[in-house]
Amino acid sequence: MVSGYSRAMTARMLPSRQAPDLLAGHWALLGGWGRVPRALVWDNESAVGSWRGGRPQLTDAMNSFRGALGIRIIQCKPGDPEAKGLVERGNRYLETSFLPGRRFSSPADFNAQLGVWLARANTRRHRRIGCRPVDRWAADHGHMLVLPPLAAGSALIGWVHSVRLPRDHYVRLDANDYSVHPSAVGRRVTVTADLDQVLVSCDGRRVARHRRCWARHQTLTDPAHAAAAAAMRAARTAQLGEPPRPGSRSSSALCPTTTASLV
Repeated sequence: MVSGYSRAMTARMLPSRQAPDLLAGHWALLGGWGRVPRALVWDNESAVGSWRGGRPQLTDAMNSFRGALGIRIIQCKPGDPEAKGLVERGNRYLETSFLPGRRFSSPADFNAQLGVWLARANTRRHRRIGCRPVDRWAADHGHMLVLPPLAAGSALIGWVHSVRLPRDHYVRLDANDYSVHPSAVGRRVTVTADLDQVLVSCDGRRVARHRRCWARHQTLTDPAHAAAAAAMRAARTAQLGEPPRPGSRSSSALCPTTTASLV
């Protein structure tokens, strides 16, 4: 994201193009600025909107996001890269000055290195404006709008959905399965996720917390959930006097990408 007056840059790498992640990423960038520009210029990203019948049309998610911020969204016409030249030049600058020679161990590492680099980049002299972006930032920031408070877990930013927890006590989010404490089986749980973590609650009580997994088709099991499920099965077996049943998904060997969580 590049500010039109000061040319100040901010950015975050997202391993996703899903609308909830895109809006959560945009909210994170705006939160870093502490203000919101009066208008945002976007190209025709599918999560943002498209042109139909010669007119721009925002997605429902982006329209709700725009309304909550009280700003305008300007959609570029198809095939018009010059309309967002500030961002395109910023992307080229990242490709030629930030990426070469670097190695990254994870998305978090990428963004940590990017944050350090951006702090330096915004202090360089910008040839087109004849000064450094930080020299114009106070005036630029002062003309932006106040950033409205949006609660964590808001449907406007990130993922939010409700589901009845099945017997295998896993919930699915963006092609990955996350374990939930088996005490919530058969009850309705609320799944919320941002760019860093996945939370599951039931009647106001947290029943799962995992770090967000950006790989696809993974099963992430909290060892505490697996142990609780095994104990509940053992108690039920003893009560009924039945022989032990073979292990299920929650009692099998944990996936290498499993992350322990606090509940």
